[in-house]
Amino acid sequence: MNQFDFASALLDPDLPAPAGLTAWNGSDPAHRFRIYRNNVIVSLIDALADTFEVTQQLVGEDFFRAMARVYAYGHPPQSRLMAFYGASFPTFIASFPPAAALPYLADVARLEYLRVVAYHAADLPGIGSDEVAAALAEQATLPTLKVSLHPSLAVLASASAVVSLWAAHQGILELSTVTTDSPETALVLRHGLDVEVMQISPAAGAFISALQSGVSLGQAAAAVAAIEADFDLVGTLGLLLQKSAITAL
Repeated sequence: MNQFDFASALLDPDLPAPAGLTAWNGSDPAHRFRIYRNNVIVSLIDALADTFEVTQQLVGEDFFRAMARVYAYGHPPQSRLMAFYGASFPTFIASFPPAAALPYLADVARLEYLRVVAYHAADLPGIGSDEVAAALAEQATLPTLKVSLHPSLAVLASASAVVSLWAAHQGILELSTVTTDSPETALVLRHGLDVEVMQISPAAGAFISALQSGVSLGQAAAAVAAIEADFDLVGTLGLLLQKSAITAL
């Protein structure tokens, strides 16, 4: 028996226990292996349930755990860091036929995973308002200015009401008031020790994403002009500054 045979049998319930197993107390090794295999999968399902709590609430525990079981067998962990297990789970949900009637489900899962990533992101201090004001006052160099953003920050543009759905399951909104097919753009970041989720305009989301890609302030502003002619550049930068999300200029 080699590790490949053992791992293959562990992740395929239709395969028999690998040959060569023995039990210290003389019990049936195949039976003990089946128990071990089930415990491994249940542990992975539990890890997914911890990360995707709102996703589970939206579909119910039975549906979620059945879906997570299928995922776990086909997508075993690639790292010892179980906090990050499930990175591809939202993509799996989007192609999972029984979830096809819930088009918002995959993006809610994406939002939840971004919160995990934000929580564990590196710590960097934000720059002060004086430094930002001085940079904005330099009209000649302003268009070429580049802005570095906090590692925890992420933008999710969705065709569904992901922020409202998430907020409703935190007791912030009433679920009955949420129109699920209303497009929303989410901003996720860690401010201090708290991971925050807030809704921003599509233009603000495109602007922040452009800055994250490394383009200059002028290029990012030009990119969103077609989305929103009167885009509030100063207000968006002010929000990032307020949340200590600008780490360098």
